[in-house]
Amino acid sequence: MASISAKLVKELRDKIGVGMMDAKKALVATEGDMDKAIDFLREKGMAKAAKKSDRVAAEGLADVEMHDNTAAIVEVNSETDFVASNDRFVDLVKEIASQVALEKPADVDAALALKSPKGTLNDDIIEATQVIGEKISLRRFATLEKSENEHFGSYLHMGGKIAALVLLEGADEETAKDVAMHVAAINPKYVNRDQVPADVLDHEREVLSKEAEGEGKPANIIEKMVTGRLNKFLAEISLDDQEFVKDPDQTVAKYVASKGGKVKSFIRFEVGEGIEKQTVDFAEEVRKEMGQ
Repeated sequence: MASISAKLVKELRDKIGVGMMDAKKALVATEGDMDKAIDFLREKGMAKAAKKSDRVAAEGLADVEMHDNTAAIVEVNSETDFVASNDRFVDLVKEIASQVALEKPADVDAALALKSPKGTLNDDIIEATQVIGEKISLRRFATLEKSENEHFGSYLHMGGKIAALVLLEGADEETAKDVAMHVAAINPKYVNRDQVPADVLDHEREVLSKEAEGEGKPANIIEKMVTGRLNKFLAEISLDDQEFVKDPDQTVAKYVASKGGKVKSFIRFEVGEGIEKQTVDFAEEVRKEMGQ
């Protein structure tokens, strides 16, 4: 039997887009012949993942998993919403989030290189692409670390179409989960108004000033109007200042303070946000699949 080097396996993976173990098996079966190995994989229908690499994957799921004092939030994309309810896809997303929480990789490339029972997370994604028949990709992730006096809270909306992860100083996990639910529903941009960048404030102040001037108010009134409207704007985008979704009579900050804590940070992922989705003609897709 020919000796199959790791370099040769990687070369085949790069060419055809299959998992590491599949690439190695093909090379072993063809005694290291690259062209024959490619034919071998094509004949077994294992090269279809590569054909999907240029498709747009804007659906999928987000998930939050925790390990000790680390929490990870991930977004894994698929081409259609149907795949998001596939058990294999759901398990894959949870596996990725769990490994990210455990290993805390630096970036997506490092996450894809994390070890798994089948090789790496990238191998698992490729295999899922082959089996499910759609492009699947790890789009992004983030991690948070907590101390002993801090608590994580997470919430998944619509099974993972929106995921929220919150870190509180003090309070408890139940309070943190309540805040995560609020973050998922209301979509704040910053923890508090002190975090709002100066250029964002300057831009909003300029827009509000022009609006007030257009209303023909005197200068001293304009200044008061702008200040009032700017405060309203800050309350809308700052988590601490927002009316708590479960009790609009108090702000999020006051609710958390009543439980003996304060919000330190949060992360919110909405599946597909910022991705330009393709309009798919399903009748045309079927005709192509049938070779018509």
